Parts: sequence; C-alpha cells; structure tokens
Amino acid sequence: MFNGLMGNASEYKIEDAQKEYGHLLSDKEVIDKAYKLIRDMFIFTNRRLILIDVQGVTGKKIECRSIPYSKITSFSVETAGHFDLDAELKIWVSGLGQPIQKQFNKTLNIYEVQAELAEHVN
Repeated sequence: MFNGLMGNASEYKIEDAQKEYGHLLSDKEVIDKAYKLIRDMFIFTNRRLILIDVQGVTGKKIECRSIPYSKITSFSVETAGHFDLDAELKIWVSGLGQPIQKQFNKTLNIYEVQAELAEHVN
C-alpha cells in the first residue's frame, strides 16, 4: 500500500487482470504482463498497451486508453539508484506531446518491463 501511495506500480497477476479486464480484449488477444498502481492498471497484450485510469473517489468512472504498439515511437527506462525508491518508464506515443510516465518500485525488475516493450515495438 505504501508503494502505491508513493506512485509506484508493481506486477499484477495475469489471471487477475484477465478476470477484471478480459472484457476489453478482442478475439485472440491475450494479456502478456500487467502492472497495478493503486487502482490503475498498465496492461501489455499481444496486440497493444492498455492503460486503465480509475477516476474519482468511488472509482466508478474508468478511462481505458488503448495504444497500438505501432504508435509507440520510443521509450526509456531510468533505474532506481541507491537512494531512489523507484524506477521510471517513459513511453512516447505518436500524436502525444508528452510521454506517458509510470513509476515502478524497486522490487520490480524494470528491465523486464523494458524487454516487454522491446518485444512488441517495431
């Protein structure tokens, strides 16, 4: 919970992500990796990146942003240092002025996240 409050994400079980957000997937689309940030989700599928933004106090309003891997122009990772609490992922998407930024806690291997992006982005 503390890491969530500090803006950090951690790996989320694929089975749980499938149960909660499987209705967003198209035929033959599967979840490869998922990460949770308090209530928000960061889901890698075999076809796209899905960002789930739960809004409001009740969490009834939810934005689901779908980013085809072909629209990701570049990405970067910044590892956690000795005194840093987190690592950071930035993703630049065609048509967006600012990169999408996500924080990951030290227990998560940021290189694993980077490898997942590298696998899908051409």
